[in-house]
Amino acid sequence: MHLVYPAVLAALLFSVGVYGVLARRNVVLVLMSVELMLNAVNLNLVAFDAWLRDALHAGQALTLFTITVAAAEIGLGLAIVLLVFRTRGTADVDRITALGDPSEAAPDTAAPTAVTAPGGQAA
Repeated sequence: MHLVYPAVLAALLFSVGVYGVLARRNVVLVLMSVELMLNAVNLNLVAFDAWLRDALHAGQALTLFTITVAAAEIGLGLAIVLLVFRTRGTADVDRITALGDPSEAAPDTAAPTAVTAPGGQAA
């Protein structure tokens, strides 16, 4: 088996995942892009395990560990996204700026305040 074919496919998958993380605004699509990147890593691990003919199959064992971590990541990630969507009403990455309670947000500091001159008169 040639190592070039799975390596090129994994590089393409990883590149599409990086583009998805950097260009997308929806949190669910960002999580899907992270999953694409993890699958590219899994493909590399299995391909190198087959190419090296490892007796312990360490690449396949690491792939199982990566799949487990990815399942936990997507479970927690989707739970957080659903909670944020229920409280904020949006899943847009740019509009989610703080993770605190929106009702306890800092007061608006853009309102002009009266500035007094040294003589005690308002400017």
